[in-house]
Amino acid sequence: MMWSQSLPDTQNAREEIFSQEYENANVWGRLYATKKKFPSLDLSDDEYTIGRAQDCNITISYLEVKEDVLQTISKRHCKIIKVTPEVYLEDYSSNGTYVNSEKIGKGNRRILKNNDQISLAWPHFKVYVYVDASDNNENFPEEVRSKYVITRELGAGACGKVYLVFEKKSCDRYAMKVVQKKCFDSADRQNRCNSDKTMNEVNILKALKHPCIIRVEHIVDTPDAIYIVLELMEGGELFDRIQDRRQLKESEAKLIFYQIAQAVKYLHDNKITHRDLKPENILLSSEKRETLIKVSDFGLSKFVNSQSIMKTFCGTPLYVAPEVLETKGMGSYTAQVDIWSLGIILFICLSGYPPFSAEYQSLPLNEQIMRGAYSFQRRYWRGVSPDAIDLIRKMLTVDPKNRVTVDEVLCHRWLEDKWLEETFQELIKEEQMASQGGVPVDEHSPPRKQLRLDGEDTHTV
Repeated sequence: MMWSQSLPDTQNAREEIFSQEYENANVWGRLYATKKKFPSLDLSDDEYTIGRAQDCNITISYLEVKEDVLQTISKRHCKIIKVTPEVYLEDYSSNGTYVNSEKIGKGNRRILKNNDQISLAWPHFKVYVYVDASDNNENFPEEVRSKYVITRELGAGACGKVYLVFEKKSCDRYAMKVVQKKCFDSADRQNRCNSDKTMNEVNILKALKHPCIIRVEHIVDTPDAIYIVLELMEGGELFDRIQDRRQLKESEAKLIFYQIAQAVKYLHDNKITHRDLKPENILLSSEKRETLIKVSDFGLSKFVNSQSIMKTFCGTPLYVAPEVLETKGMGSYTAQVDIWSLGIILFICLSGYPPFSAEYQSLPLNEQIMRGAYSFQRRYWRGVSPDAIDLIRKMLTVDPKNRVTVDEVLCHRWLEDKWLEETFQELIKEEQMASQGGVPVDEHSPPRKQLRLDGEDTHTV
């Protein structure tokens, strides 16, 4: 990113800009970058222009975006204007400037509100979140507010919400899940009041390191809620990919499933049972067919009891093992519940429909699950290999004692595939390089002085 004012392009510069955020009384707003190579910025002047022209306040070049993306950015694409008490975003580009995915239109302006998201050229190319400097996040505990700026709501469920947050010192992006303790039963709430026990569990979660598990950055425990700050994944959920494509190709499903199984093995080896595995909790690094996945929400198994998960987080028992349904979440059971969920996930990936459903009229849903009453409909399974079907059968075994373990899953002949392991290792290597700023160079890329964004941060977001 090139600037009209002289700023060193270093992490230290970013920290310097934001270390004085409370000292500069003239700051009326902030732009928090949602792209890795775009800088975040305090707003104190009356106008800020964004575009390709060198005299723009924020100049976009091929150092930040790929050349085909850069061609869609106008020399003067848009302008942020402060006219007290309002803040406006004015669109100068025929390609469009978007606020919350809605096009402003060339020559038009729109009032910017707190936590609005700004996109350039097309709705999915999101570059900034605008934050009103007067918003001090008073609804969040001091321990959270002192370290993070809480911006947009990313999602919501029965027991809490997920927010996009920015770490104040570095401006790095994270997802923060807020879980309300009212979702716990009385015995579990009492356990949660034991701060020593909670912090012990927090330390266990933060110590977990695996390429296919969402990284836990920070957990804040309060009397009413638990705030879990997590690595941010922007490639979408496995659920959405299945919805869009209906049926995944077997090679694509195999790569995704293999990674999920690797994550589950790591959790089980560390004496942690996920208990809520489902496509909504499998996050993708990119929209490519061959992409790294990460299992999320495993931390909730340390904080929420099984009955709460079954009632609240699942909503439907679609992914819940028979032994959990049989005791209504009150009995004791083993990590084998995760294997059942793995079987459901693989079944849906390969066929596009669930093995059990309330829409099937033969038996009530709970009875279907407890009997293991499912079938492989020929028209959906015609092109799927017998080995894949065999693995599903072994995972969807009603008796957990006869169900395969995660080690047996990973040793199954369907996963005996040299390409699988090589591709997995390459995806890990790519992520490590990207996290260190070492994105591989495209041979067709223009000459450059510093690293560009990878594909995740261009038009494929």
